[in-house]
Amino acid sequence: MTTHPRLSIGLPVYNGEEYLAEALDALLGQTYEDFELVISDNASTDGTQDICRKYEAQDPRVRYIRLTRNIGAAPNHNYVFTQCKGELFKWASHDDLYARDLLRRCVDALDEHPEVVLAHADQAVIDGDGRITVPYAYTLNTASPSAPERFRSMLFEAGGDDFYGVMRADVLRRVKPHDSYHHADRTFVAEIALHGPFHQVPELLYFRRDHPTRAERANPSKRSRCVNLDPRRAGLLHPTPRLLAEYVLGFVSAIQRAPLSAADRRACHRHLAAWMTSRARPGGAGERVEDRAPVDPALLTVDLDEIVAGRESRRGEQE
Repeated sequence: MTTHPRLSIGLPVYNGEEYLAEALDALLGQTYEDFELVISDNASTDGTQDICRKYEAQDPRVRYIRLTRNIGAAPNHNYVFTQCKGELFKWASHDDLYARDLLRRCVDALDEHPEVVLAHADQAVIDGDGRITVPYAYTLNTASPSAPERFRSMLFEAGGDDFYGVMRADVLRRVKPHDSYHHADRTFVAEIALHGPFHQVPELLYFRRDHPTRAERANPSKRSRCVNLDPRRAGLLHPTPRLLAEYVLGFVSAIQRAPLSAADRRACHRHLAAWMTSRARPGGAGERVEDRAPVDPALLTVDLDEIVAGRESRRGEQE
């Protein structure tokens, strides 16, 4: 009988040679080890393939898949999930960093709370050199037992990278795959939240890297970001108004598909209407976590070199 790891990590990547090895070291150095790491390379043209082949040869938990053409970030995210077999699943980014205990703490939370469908940890933004620039509190009320309250919170409150949490794979299979319109990741995670509460581990364990070549920075317009998500969005059939309309309709369809009572469904629609009204007002677009004022390094109590696997050797090479 073939046994599968309990957790699958899906890592979609395109031209990620600059930070990929750091992310792989951080993931493979986790204190929780019962996982597979499936890398789906979106036909990279840089040194990504060589890096992936090297790690695949070194660690049996790594499986590398190379696509013959660039299908776009969103289809690649969906594809790598279909190639994973674990009962739990996590997407990973090629340029982020992960403290050694991240996976263990998230899996433990899911085991301790069977009603929870996704677990993640406190987080911070780091720069290209791996220095913390903006730690931020998780203020979303996704732990609420009320589906409408979880939905309201995800509409109105900033922050949170729940997309990269550890999820129950059976729940993920019940939601619509990740789309490629404007902010499709927000509607995607909101639909997951309608299936059950999230758990936030109160410890700084996840570090999202913000750098000039990150997809959001390299594609500053809504149109270019959507084309990066899926090249089929290029052309006259997908103007910006359509991409925005699909964003709103994504929330509507998520409410309709979710296993909600009639009363909860009406409450979610009321929250959505209030959110749309707030967005229409001047200044109603909300804030980006990355644009907050950087923190004073002297106030930080977390040292990435101590809690992220592989950092100690890299720092030693730089000194």
